[in-house]
Amino acid sequence: MHDIKAIREAPQAFVAALARRKLPVEVAAILGLDAAKRAAETQKQQAEAGRNAASKAIGQAKARKDEAEAARLMGEVEALKAAIAAYGAEEDHAGADLQAILERLPNLPAEDVPDGEDETGNVEVRRWGIPRAIANPRDHAVLGEGLGLMDFAAAARMSGARFVVLKGALARLERALGAFMIDIHTQEHGYQEISPPLLVRDAAAYGTDKLPKFAEDLFKTTNGYWLISTAEMSLTALVMDQILNEQDLPLRFTAVTPCFRSEAGSAGRDVRGMIRQHQFYKVELVSITAPEHSVAEHERMTQCAETILERLELPFRRMLLCTGDMGFGARKTYDLEVWLPSQNTYREISSCSNCGDFQARRMQARFRREGAKGNEFVHSLNGSALAVGRTLVAILENFQNEDGSVTIPAALRPYLGGMEKIG
Repeated sequence: MHDIKAIREAPQAFVAALARRKLPVEVAAILGLDAAKRAAETQKQQAEAGRNAASKAIGQAKARKDEAEAARLMGEVEALKAAIAAYGAEEDHAGADLQAILERLPNLPAEDVPDGEDETGNVEVRRWGIPRAIANPRDHAVLGEGLGLMDFAAAARMSGARFVVLKGALARLERALGAFMIDIHTQEHGYQEISPPLLVRDAAAYGTDKLPKFAEDLFKTTNGYWLISTAEMSLTALVMDQILNEQDLPLRFTAVTPCFRSEAGSAGRDVRGMIRQHQFYKVELVSITAPEHSVAEHERMTQCAETILERLELPFRRMLLCTGDMGFGARKTYDLEVWLPSQNTYREISSCSNCGDFQARRMQARFRREGAKGNEFVHSLNGSALAVGRTLVAILENFQNEDGSVTIPAALRPYLGGMEKIG
């Protein structure tokens, strides 16, 4: 959510920032609704003051036994009550219309985010690792099915497209990956492990900018809960409606959870295999910081995600997303893309974003500085570290052998009872 005071004070700067995201905005309509809301609020307050004064005068008139004056004042009070209700309705109506506009506008990009139309405008920051030379690389689906441990047909019979059944060593590998990632983030990077709800209410989905704009991308139960599309929804909502103490910041949370996405609008994209599914596991990182520390925290979080890829010996690159490819709630995003031999390209495996105070304003998450008056909105950050299914895909493809077996990265072997190869 945007700061209406900031828009009021610098409307053209707001328009220019959204223009970088190729989004025209009628700032005059926003300012008009803001003015109408504030005018109605002022008139309501004046009417309330008049009502209070008249109510007090009624008692004084009765004490003087001036019944005529008391009756007149009671009529005035009734008229003011009606005016208060009318002004309140005007305020609520203008406020609702204003919020309906603001809540559908994305976050403003940071100054160092490159301008661009789409992913072609993204900027490569760095690369790590050298892709292995693999003659005629097979994709992960061919490898998994060849091992008899990846069953798309069974998943389709019970659930339809975009699901998979993992068996035996691959099921164990998936479980091991989640444990491996969580252990590094908690034991080395200082994140607190959380086991959060997988179902959330509207407020949590709204606070993490998934509602109302992205409702079609989520699954909803018949009794009104939303299945989380990412643990970001649950982890960030831990500070919803809270006033934190400055000395407790930063807060760093991590969780490995199933995630559920309808993949609306992705028809025809990555239909085969595990790249884009309705249900998958992901390890999520969330940080809550004071505003002046969020830029450094963003770099730190991205490095935490990179650590996982480096330990697993998976070549990757870090991309700085342009304005046209950045997520709705982000002011700056780094994507990590892992090398997939079968596609001869890098594919996203992690996205780490600094949301500034955008989510905090939606969920009223604030903090109090020591010795200062008033409260400030925190900054929230989130990142995948990593998507477990895509990491499994990358291991299968990058560590495949000519005979169809797959070598286990050395860092994972302690989590698999010393297993060195799946064959």
